[in-house]
Amino acid sequence: MDKTRGDSRRPDGAKTAHSETGEATPASGVRRSAPERYAALDLGTNNCRLLIAAPRGRGFRIVDAFSRIIRLGEGLSQTGVLAPAAMDRAIEALKICAAKIERRGVTRLRAIATQACRAAKNGPEFLARVRKETGLELEIITHEEEARLAVRGCSELLDPEAKAGLIFDIGGGSTEISWVVPQDRRAPSLLAWASLPIGVVNLSERWGGRDIDDNTYGRIVASVVEVLRGIGDPGGVRERFSDGGAHLLGTSGTVTSIAGVHLNLPRYRRDRVDGLWLTPADARAVARRLRDMDFDARAREPCIGVERADLVVCGCAILEALVAEWPAERIRVADRGLREGILADLSDESRRGRRRRAP
Repeated sequence: MDKTRGDSRRPDGAKTAHSETGEATPASGVRRSAPERYAALDLGTNNCRLLIAAPRGRGFRIVDAFSRIIRLGEGLSQTGVLAPAAMDRAIEALKICAAKIERRGVTRLRAIATQACRAAKNGPEFLARVRKETGLELEIITHEEEARLAVRGCSELLDPEAKAGLIFDIGGGSTEISWVVPQDRRAPSLLAWASLPIGVVNLSERWGGRDIDDNTYGRIVASVVEVLRGIGDPGGVRERFSDGGAHLLGTSGTVTSIAGVHLNLPRYRRDRVDGLWLTPADARAVARRLRDMDFDARAREPCIGVERADLVVCGCAILEALVAEWPAERIRVADRGLREGILADLSDESRRGRRRRAP
């Protein structure tokens, strides 16, 4: 597993001066301690997301955020490379992130890239371009590290009374699955993890996400179930699911979109979605509703929009396959994940550093 990196990196052109003691020195020359600011940047197959936070007790307080659908992995499953237009979109989003990181005076940053950059033949060349044009150093993380961060980021939403949990992150190019025992909300026992080379972008490109009829939808679900069955039961917890003692916990745009549609929200609201419990029947009803819509109708859904309208039905199919293979009566929705996991790591590292410096 990759070691979490909490070193401080700043975009090129940073203006803040630092004394030999590490304190910020403003233009007036009066020395004062710079406030700690953590930043977590996640460049995925479909999205570019940033969170900036300040420490608060054992946790943190979000001070800035950014999210944009950039479809970096568009066409990757056919060509094996990142397309020029997709890279341009990502660079523009990353420039916004770099400006926010500079403006907020970030002191600890971890910037990660996931499946699109892992799989693309020109991934390293793209990240070199990112470094040159934005000053940001992105780290391509492993599937295992991606699963660990997702668990770290949303584990507080696990039911502590459950016998087991399955945490899933449906991404654009892959789906990460972790089997856990929620003995401790801060550090659940991670029994096993797996990565499926299946996400909403490559499924949509394979099956045609704009128009999916019932027959095609069923074939998509069956194809994902087949992959899941090939994984088996690496955590040895299937009986805990069979007897109703386990639940699923999803962290991705798919499950938050499903939750928003289920609630009939006129606009997306994180406070209504994060932590929501759904039943498999709820999720299937939303999938049915979305499948009955044409592309334009899905695009008008406030919790989906035009950028997800051709992806969300494939995401529903992945979720339905997960429930079919790992039956559970409850699915919890998390509007949190990789970035929160990174922030938690950075916060822990900062506390350890303060303890080492304490007299």
